[in-house]
Amino acid sequence: MSRVKRGVAARRRKNRILKNASGYSGARSRLLKTAREAVEKGWKYAYRDRRQRKRRFRALWIARINAAAREHDLSYSRFMHGLKQAGVEMDRKVLAEMAVSDPKAFSALAELVRSQAA
Repeated sequence: MSRVKRGVAARRRKNRILKNASGYSGARSRLLKTAREAVEKGWKYAYRDRRQRKRRFRALWIARINAAAREHDLSYSRFMHGLKQAGVEMDRKVLAEMAVSDPKAFSALAELVRSQAA
C-alpha cells in the first residue's frame, strides 16, 4: 500500500483559514492558531447575529407601526387587532414601509380599523 502524504491538503486547509482571517489585525491574520480561533469566533458571532438581525428588524417595524398608529389615536395592539378582524393580511414589514413612505394609505388602514372597532 502506498504512503499518503498530507502536505497539499494541510497547506490548503491552512490557507483557507488564513484567507478567512484576512483583514484581522496583528497575529490574528498571520498565525494559524490565533487565526483559527478568531475565524471560528467570527463564525459564531455571524450565526448568532443572523438570528438577532431578524429580531431587531421586527422590533424596528413594530416601533414604526406604533408611532404611525398613535398619530391616528390608536395603540399598536388595537391597530393590529383591528387589522386581523378586518381580514387584512399584511405583515409588519409592509405596514412599516407603508407608514414611512405612504402615510395616506396607512391612514386609510387606520380608518378601516376604526370602522371595524365601532
